[in-house]
Amino acid sequence: MTAQAVRMAWPAVLESFFVSFAGMIDTMMVSTLGSAAVAAVGLTVQPKFIGLAAFFAVNMAVSALVARRKGEGRQKEANETLVTALWIVLVLCAVVTALCLWGAEPILRFAGSAQETHEPAVAYFRIIMGGTVFTAVQMLFNSAQRGSGNTRISMTTNVTSSIVNICCNYLLIGGHFGFPALGVRGAAIATVLGSVVGAGMSIASLFRRTSYVSVSLILREKVRFTARVFRSIVSFSSNVLAENLAMRVGFLATAFLAARLGTDAFAAHNVGMNLMGLAFSFADGMQAAGVALAGEALGAKEKEKAKRYGSICQKIGLGISAVLALVMFFGGRAIYSLYFQEPHILEYGVLITRFIMVIVPLQISQIIYGACLRAAGDIRYTLVASLISVMVIRTLSTYVLTSVLGLGLAGIWLGVLSDQLMRYLFMSTRFRRGKWVDLKL
Repeated sequence: MTAQAVRMAWPAVLESFFVSFAGMIDTMMVSTLGSAAVAAVGLTVQPKFIGLAAFFAVNMAVSALVARRKGEGRQKEANETLVTALWIVLVLCAVVTALCLWGAEPILRFAGSAQETHEPAVAYFRIIMGGTVFTAVQMLFNSAQRGSGNTRISMTTNVTSSIVNICCNYLLIGGHFGFPALGVRGAAIATVLGSVVGAGMSIASLFRRTSYVSVSLILREKVRFTARVFRSIVSFSSNVLAENLAMRVGFLATAFLAARLGTDAFAAHNVGMNLMGLAFSFADGMQAAGVALAGEALGAKEKEKAKRYGSICQKIGLGISAVLALVMFFGGRAIYSLYFQEPHILEYGVLITRFIMVIVPLQISQIIYGACLRAAGDIRYTLVASLISVMVIRTLSTYVLTSVLGLGLAGIWLGVLSDQLMRYLFMSTRFRRGKWVDLKL
């Protein structure tokens, strides 16, 4: 079983790592424009993810439902899930894109933009959200492939998309080989171009004969949008959406409080969040494996096998987190020196990486445990856990530590630590009790 988990996980881990690593390089390239540019791009992160929250929720539902239908041997129903979800995603794209383009200025002001960061943040946000349809389509088809157990296709599309993003960054941020120097706007255009390529590749994957979710089967079996599948997706994704929104509101509150500490401190904080994203990438890969393996096992009514897969994924995740913690401990200053040269910002970086090395094991473990619970359909529990941990504990503790006690960046990251610790306790306790394997989906 360990070999099966590793076989399923490594493409997803590599994919998520490379995507996050590309994000770090993206920030590194933007840092050549100064700390204000890094802060401007950082301001868009949480509004962007709030805009994408509904898509993440639908994708989680698609992965879980496709995995369960595969375990049950119901391939047509798995493809019905994909077709129905595609209609949902296309409608959501029209709504989300329009709202984000129209409301970019007030959204970024609410997120904490200052005079020197507001205009570039708005420009970046509008370009990124204007390409939502490409991002959403790529995410949807990759989620269906992951649910069917094919994590390599998702890896290939996302790695290629990230390479395109990095290459276009080089051409468009500073202007090379005759291309215009567009600065922050160039970084946004490069990201959208990467998504266009990734979307094209993910669509092409559905035409492969070996694909479990495929265009040929959809056409042959005349698979259509169905109200029954629509209700299943909405039932599952509504709880995940509420959880995602709760988390993003909490993250946005943290970003807002961090932005009040000044441009340099906020720039250092954003690099720290990129490093957290790198750690999350490993957890996300293991999460993809956990959803596919546990979901398929539950579909085949092999409950103990589902539990063992979850435990195996978590042990692999702990090994990865130990390595990451060592990297943060010994290499924190060196990592930050790739972005900044100012001594006071480097000191911020050392402080932040010390927190990250403690947070990473908790983060990776709680994400993997939570993935298994969601694969089983235990989504109301994960919603409540996130509401308590992120919106209540993280937001209140961060506010008290920064605005009342004046602990600055240390207060920001103590708030992050409190959130991750509570989510770990919630998710690990629920997983170990084992009742999640009895749920129907």
